[in-house]
Amino acid sequence: MKTVPILLSCWLLFLVSGCGNNSQSSADSVEAPEASAPTASTPAKAASKPTVLFFGNSITAGLGVDPEQAFPALVGQKIDSAGLGYTIVNAGLSGETTAGGRSRVGWVLRKPVAVFVLELGGNDGLRGIPLSDTRRNLQAIIDTVRQLSPQAKIVLAGMQIPPNLGVDYAAQFKQLYGDLAQKNKLTLIPFLLENVGGIAKLNQRDGIHPTPEGHRLVARNVWTVLQPLLREPTAVSQ
Repeated sequence: MKTVPILLSCWLLFLVSGCGNNSQSSADSVEAPEASAPTASTPAKAASKPTVLFFGNSITAGLGVDPEQAFPALVGQKIDSAGLGYTIVNAGLSGETTAGGRSRVGWVLRKPVAVFVLELGGNDGLRGIPLSDTRRNLQAIIDTVRQLSPQAKIVLAGMQIPPNLGVDYAAQFKQLYGDLAQKNKLTLIPFLLENVGGIAKLNQRDGIHPTPEGHRLVARNVWTVLQPLLREPTAVSQ
């Protein structure tokens, strides 16, 4: 299955980072913004399928790897192998913060989706953005999804950060994902980068972005949580 990228260049004005490309960012810097070029038009048959939309930053976008090596595309392959009829859309944008995601989520949801996978917050943590802001922005994104695509199942990808900004900040950052999932009755991926984060051989030289092998493990983490949702009859209706 080929993922369907979304043209996001018009949203680069929302990013704080300077213009970037597929080169790796330094370990202590925030991700450089990058927009995906559109591919050929989606066939009518694929367009009629319910959509699983991955909404995130450079981890979702697959910074530094080929698009088909990024975890959303790998999840798409698992969906095909399982005989499940869904279209995968990768709406990842490198450098994205929760504030940027809050600004563009309405544009991304111009059409309803069956499943919305929310992977944002990592850049907030690296920048030391107040946790109250991150929490408020994520809640606003969740609220927008429920308003514009009320039947969508929302999956929240938990993230963790190193204790560079203090042990308390890192612990509270980790906890806010569980709190939001519980409050909103979301499906939670406890830690998107489980068995990948902090392991040098599974990450690029920046220590942040997974290698192709790392993305395969991330896809496994996502698939473990996502597969049961996709098999539920209610997930197919839009």
